[in-house]
Amino acid sequence: MAYEIDLSGRVALVTGASSGLGAQFARTLARAGAGVVLAARRIERLKTLRAEIEGDGGDAHVVGLDVTDPASIRAAVAHAETEMGAIDILVNNSGVSTTQRLTDVTPEDYDYVMGTNTRGAFFVAQEVAKRMIARSKGEAPGTYTGGRIVNVASMAGLRVLGQIGVYAMSKAAVIHMTKAMALEWGRYGINVNALCPGYIDTEINHHHWQTEAGRKLINMLPRKRVGQPQDLDSALMMLCANESHFVNGAVIAADDGFGV
Repeated sequence: MAYEIDLSGRVALVTGASSGLGAQFARTLARAGAGVVLAARRIERLKTLRAEIEGDGGDAHVVGLDVTDPASIRAAVAHAETEMGAIDILVNNSGVSTTQRLTDVTPEDYDYVMGTNTRGAFFVAQEVAKRMIARSKGEAPGTYTGGRIVNVASMAGLRVLGQIGVYAMSKAAVIHMTKAMALEWGRYGINVNALCPGYIDTEINHHHWQTEAGRKLINMLPRKRVGQPQDLDSALMMLCANESHFVNGAVIAADDGFGV
């Protein structure tokens, strides 16, 4: 007997959905039946993705979001719920990085990474959780109480990597943030978990794997390969499933064994 995860009737908000992992997460949730709200700053890219999802029979809506701006977060979440209904699933995916030695990091570099990856992720989750908690208490409309929050961290949050120290710090904070949220919000039926991808081939880094440095890095990996965005589909679906109510505060590494 085949096992199928059905998210029909659920509304999912995916941040950083304009490219890479975020776009793949949105496609995967839509194929499972969820109505998907695509959020990012690059609106035109989101519109293209929405057309793709709708062309495949899915349901998607576009909303502009700058996770470094609390007013933008509040407006985006409110707009998403007005257009598609109460948010049941949050995939907290927005992230940025810089490549440099720690001695070369400027205050601007530090704030850029931490502001998006840690501060931004926190306040997006907080805004969505406030609404989930209100529904759980019967103080806001919605047929589904509780919810699923997936904070996209990184294997770099578990294992420090050279040249991206601040990024690693920011993602380590996201992992601990996830556990704090799981502890505090679990009583309301909200499951908060962290997904830690390893090296994934996306449009942002695709050229790097063709360089000498990229090939050298691949040869250092346990199975001498990088992953594809769809390699994270099964982990994402498990964390978002209605049936995953007993998975809370987990840190799931999907890194092909790199962190072992």
